[in-house]
Amino acid sequence: MPTVDKRKYLQPDIVAKLNNMSLRARLVVEGYIIGMHKSPYHGFSVEFAEHRTYGPGDEIRYLDWKLYGKTDRFYIKQFEEETNLRSYIILDTSKSMTYASGKVSKLDYSSYLSAALAYLMLRQQDGVSLTLFDEKVKGYVPPRSTLGHLDTLLVELEHLETGPDTKIAPTLHQLAEKIKKRGLIILISDLLDNPEEVITGLKHFRHKKNEVIVFHILDRQETEFDFSTRTRFHDLESGEEITTEPWHIQKAYQEVVRQFQHYYKTKCRKRNIDYVPLFTDQTLDLALTGYLRKRKVIG
Repeated sequence: MPTVDKRKYLQPDIVAKLNNMSLRARLVVEGYIIGMHKSPYHGFSVEFAEHRTYGPGDEIRYLDWKLYGKTDRFYIKQFEEETNLRSYIILDTSKSMTYASGKVSKLDYSSYLSAALAYLMLRQQDGVSLTLFDEKVKGYVPPRSTLGHLDTLLVELEHLETGPDTKIAPTLHQLAEKIKKRGLIILISDLLDNPEEVITGLKHFRHKKNEVIVFHILDRQETEFDFSTRTRFHDLESGEEITTEPWHIQKAYQEVVRQFQHYYKTKCRKRNIDYVPLFTDQTLDLALTGYLRKRKVIG
């Protein structure tokens, strides 16, 4: 039997062919680990930093039974990352996220990313929360760090329902007031809303001492606007339509989008918010690396 290179599961179009979200999450993370020469920090994979003697209150599941067989003494695998970080995934499920110029929509890509992040975080014993929103919060799963919690999160991601409009800022403000324990805020969205209001919402989290990372998900056509014939454009949220000759406005459109992205990049940098732009045809390892870099700094 030929060996399957699991790194192929970092390709979103390959992930889309898998049967369920649990399989997607596991294979994306396994493909990512295989592609790494060394884990960014101990405990990410099956590696651990050191042992310490078992003591009252320690969890039995971390006992090293092989070492017990050799020494007849109980030792605990002690991971370097034992910070019990709480991470809050905030996923945009508005109609604009359903756009796709290829096989994978922005929402598809975002759901795969959310599933992989949740799998990765729970492997690290971090608490994970999931919020789904469009014009308002549509679903909230509080943070837990048990492996059984993963099933709850993946069921939510498997059955996403899109809403009519995008209102990011109110959701951010609502959650900033709701979350009492500081943690890592992960916003996954196309950010197609009032940029100034969105940044104000993100600043609310920073004011409360949370770390923040923004994954800005776009379809490549949304930046390139590479249409060669007269085209009818349909707004997925408002329902408005316009027919035009795309090449007449392509340069002006591209400049508007460039400024749109630049605004988020510069404002996020000023507030020490990680801004990670992603296209739906890019491999998922780019996002996972962005998360792990942030996780390492926090740890």
